[in-house]
Amino acid sequence: QVQVVESGGGSVQAGGSLRLSCTASGLVFDDYAMGWFRQAPGQEREGVSCINWSAHNTNYADSMKGRFTISRDNAKNTLYLQMNSLTPDDTAMYYCVAYAEPYCPSSWVRAFSPNYWGQGTQVTVSS
Repeated sequence: QVQVVESGGGSVQAGGSLRLSCTASGLVFDDYAMGWFRQAPGQEREGVSCINWSAHNTNYADSMKGRFTISRDNAKNTLYLQMNSLTPDDTAMYYCVAYAEPYCPSSWVRAFSPNYWGQGTQVTVSS
């Protein structure tokens, strides 16, 4: 049974940083591209970032470029998201996802694209 578990969320002031982590079990981690989505209250889920199996290729939504960094440690079955220069607009539930292929699909930002989802970790940024 595949399990994806996020951690590291919390409350931070604007301009601050947080690092999210995600551990995956029940799958061969380096067979999967991994990613992050987020969902703010009253809004649809949006793709944040995707990283391929080898970490040699990463993708970001435009609003996260330059502020967020995705990385992975295949030896630890762990995915990370370093978030810097946070603003109140970044307040959302953040979800770790696994795609059933080793490379980020062209549709990686679409909510139908991932095969597995975690339960989410809340990030709250205050002004």
